[in-house]
Amino acid sequence: MAAQKVAAVTGASRGIGSCIAAELAARGYLVACLSRKGLGPEDRTRSDEETTNSADFACDVGDDAALKSAFKAVHDRFGRIDLLVNNAGQHDEGKSADYTTDAFEKLLRVNTTAVFAASREAYPYLAETRGQIINMGSYYDKLGVRFHAAYCASKAAVAAIGRCLAVEWAKAGIRVVTVAPGFIGTDLNQTHMDNDRFRDFITKRIPSGEIGTPEEVAKLVAGIADENLHFLNGETIYLDGGQGMNH
Repeated sequence: MAAQKVAAVTGASRGIGSCIAAELAARGYLVACLSRKGLGPEDRTRSDEETTNSADFACDVGDDAALKSAFKAVHDRFGRIDLLVNNAGQHDEGKSADYTTDAFEKLLRVNTTAVFAASREAYPYLAETRGQIINMGSYYDKLGVRFHAAYCASKAAVAAIGRCLAVEWAKAGIRVVTVAPGFIGTDLNQTHMDNDRFRDFITKRIPSGEIGTPEEVAKLVAGIADENLHFLNGETIYLDGGQGMNH
């Protein structure tokens, strides 16, 4: 009987990360939920599958030592790591003329540098299992968006890192894919959706007129992991309802 696969998900406590952890657990993965608090999902109650198939680990993705320690702890607990989902991230916006260098670099530290650092620390474990990395990007990686220079740059860099690691680590059997969601409804952007003007603007930009859900993102991530397609490598897959191509 094949060993149960193990997935490590960063930023697993809320929103999309929480749903990804739940979906993977429901599909039979042992899921290591990594978050700064190390307390598991904050936005819902764990399912029976999660209770059985997941464990929580404290990890600040902006801290190299914490990343190294967390992945060792996951490997010590489960004996293997087959999948890393680099989901942890932050969203920030501000007028570029006033946006400080410190704020810019802080956002990149979490959204971009941490993706590279987590992948590096997970590398030896993933090489053992010929595993996968799925990075969470954004359709903003190809758009010009006012007040979002730092965020757009951070997500464009995530896709670039994914392409480079995919090429470099292919001989080790590690595949890297970036999933780039469009506008997804979560508790983090509920304030925007409560604004009638913004809601009208965003739904008009999406051809179907409907925003995406965290569950859809989770199913795409889990589907990529489940299918284990050895020839799918280095690509960015957009899940944005066609908004990015709508003109």
